[in-house]
Amino acid sequence: MGHAHISVGSTVIRERRWSHAPSRSSGPDAIGRILENYRTLAVVGLSSRPTRPSHGVAAYMQARGYRIIPVNPHEESVLEEKCYSSLEDVPGPLEVVVIFRRPECVPEVVEAAIRCGAKVVWMQIGVESAEAAQKAQRVGVTVVENQCIMVQHRRLRIPPAGARA
Repeated sequence: MGHAHISVGSTVIRERRWSHAPSRSSGPDAIGRILENYRTLAVVGLSSRPTRPSHGVAAYMQARGYRIIPVNPHEESVLEEKCYSSLEDVPGPLEVVVIFRRPECVPEVVEAAIRCGAKVVWMQIGVESAEAAQKAQRVGVTVVENQCIMVQHRRLRIPPAGARA
């Protein structure tokens, strides 16, 4: 751990402290584009318990205009949103799948995200899977590993949905 890994389409950016790799997009720019262009987050492992990191992060993102789709077979609703048992149960296309699961669960979640047509797979801090990231990358899914979406949103100061910069 300790590295940020970002792949954009067939390009993989492996960074430590945002050094620049030969690519059309650099890490912070790629993350900024994700946060500006996609406003629907399917949060896998989202808990209704306010003390859990998944709840705090999702509540923060929801308060800033992102649509949150909770995915957890053990919950009925979270943050006043209907909870789905799996990604396959979510109606409509998926934009960003945010993963709050143990690393050993990631390959299964990423495979489901691919089947559902997700544009981005975002693995939270401490969540990495080189195998799953490579599989997603091969089919053109953007992958962010070992990064907190809330921390990146705060750092980049992305305006709320509908607001002008």
